[in-house]
Amino acid sequence: MDSNSIVNELNSLVKTCKDGEYGFQSCAEHAISRALRELFSCRSADCRRSAAELQAMVRQFGCEPEDSGTTFGTARRQWITFRSAVFNYDDMAILEECKRGEEAALARYRSLLSDTLPGSVLEVVLRQYEGARRNHEHLCSLCNRNRQMANRH
Repeated sequence: MDSNSIVNELNSLVKTCKDGEYGFQSCAEHAISRALRELFSCRSADCRRSAAELQAMVRQFGCEPEDSGTTFGTARRQWITFRSAVFNYDDMAILEECKRGEEAALARYRSLLSDTLPGSVLEVVLRQYEGARRNHEHLCSLCNRNRQMANRH
């Protein structure tokens, strides 16, 4: 893979991380549970750090990094805000939205992992993929736990 392709892929991941940062922050603002607000704020900060790490790599290639999310991510956040206002969005619905967002991030990381990346880039992308995978598993666990609790009541 040539350096222009690597930079394009890294910038694509920056956008994915920015979507995660902004999405988790939006969910933190709409969550009812204090624990979820704290979790989502923490995940937002994790995504911000991941984006910064990728942006630094883009700069190492002598290029200008992306600094925003995708149009799709913006639309998803607006949808969360709209649903929260109109339909009294609950924590379960917000968890489901976060889970879907992490699924999209995982798909983006997986597609890049199938490309031939230089060792240092691959190392960072793989580490960040593993973090997103753990986040997704945690969100799935929270969703399952909340469903079980709701079914008991």
